[in-house]
Amino acid sequence: MRLLAIGRAPARAPEMDICSRYAKRIKPGLALVEFADGTGSPVEIKRREAEALLGAIKPDEFVIALDQDGAAPDSAALAQLLAGWQERSRKLVFVIGGAEGLDASVLARAGAKISLGRLTWPHMLVRAMLAEQIYRAQMILAGHPYHRAGRP
Repeated sequence: MRLLAIGRAPARAPEMDICSRYAKRIKPGLALVEFADGTGSPVEIKRREAEALLGAIKPDEFVIALDQDGAAPDSAALAQLLAGWQERSRKLVFVIGGAEGLDASVLARAGAKISLGRLTWPHMLVRAMLAEQIYRAQMILAGHPYHRAGRP
């Protein structure tokens, strides 16, 4: 499983420590691939970032794009989505765009689009949040008590 993300995190960013912690717990692991932010006008930025992202996506990978207009499942629903995606393809790749969002060409390549909600989050934090939710989804599917569905 891979995570393609626009923007390079500083080496000692605390958000990246969290992301790494969960990425290591995910089976078969979540490999992060970072790309430089695009430059130029917003349209040019999105085009350049799309070029980099699409160039890194392998033909046999199932693409899940993080997009504000994507489905916003709860953790249990994400677990079911993850199970379905893994049944269709053993190779999943999640994609996080830059500040301008994902270009239409990347969204068109995606087999699924999900959102972490309507709030705007720092891109480095989104990586950690996504990694934790993938781990949580795996724990839900395994019947592990990590996820607590009920409220006190």
